[in-house]
Amino acid sequence: MITQRRRTGGIRILSDKSNIHLDPGPGALVYSLEKRLDPQRISAILVSHSHPDHTNDAEVLIEAMSQGTRKKRGLLAAAHSVLFGNDVCERSISNYHQKMPETLVDARAGTEFDIEDLKVHVTGAKHSDPDTVGFRFRTRGYGDFAYTSDSECFDGVGEFYEGVRLLLLCVLRPSGKPWKGHMTTDDALKIVEAARPEMAVMTHFGMEMIFRARAEAEIIEKRTGIPTKPAVDGMRVAFSEEIQVNVHRRQAGLGDFVARSGP
Repeated sequence: MITQRRRTGGIRILSDKSNIHLDPGPGALVYSLEKRLDPQRISAILVSHSHPDHTNDAEVLIEAMSQGTRKKRGLLAAAHSVLFGNDVCERSISNYHQKMPETLVDARAGTEFDIEDLKVHVTGAKHSDPDTVGFRFRTRGYGDFAYTSDSECFDGVGEFYEGVRLLLLCVLRPSGKPWKGHMTTDDALKIVEAARPEMAVMTHFGMEMIFRARAEAEIIEKRTGIPTKPAVDGMRVAFSEEIQVNVHRRQAGLGDFVARSGP
């Protein structure tokens, strides 16, 4: 986040009816505009926990979603800590901004809600913010994809993601370099083995991971037989009958980009 060796704008999810920004960290607004992803067309904002690399631009995107604060519009689903704070973290979205969306969801593990043509199930996580959550998305006709958010590996975590076709994992550290509350390649391997998705994408790299990400992804792919991709800035994943990855290395973009194409 501090060096911007990898951009921290978050993930944009586009479907036939939905335009969602997931974990809008520093740069989400600027990179959206740079990629001609009009933030005023966002219909929902999802925030997994109350750390600045996931929340920093949330308030400005809420203002954009509400068309410059002029219209009560859209959905905000955020971890309890983001909305209300806890013993570890203060709230990261003000009461003022929480009143702008039409719908407000206190996202706790087990919560379910709809965003246009997507059904969202909130999954559990284990991180330094104890209210951290992940998200599982069910599409109409194409199955599920999911995002773990920041989490260490724990008993039962793989069960949240069983049956997903695409799994996005926040893998901060390479194999053999554990850091409490975060995921290493070794942890990601266990989750992928349990969930057995069609494809896995690793993202949210720390500095030790950036230059080893391709090799670390190959470790998971060789051990599981499941195609595993390291995320790069501007990456697009088309999610329909097939899952296709498109990377324009010379083009700047959001930290990660996920799009579901229609038939």
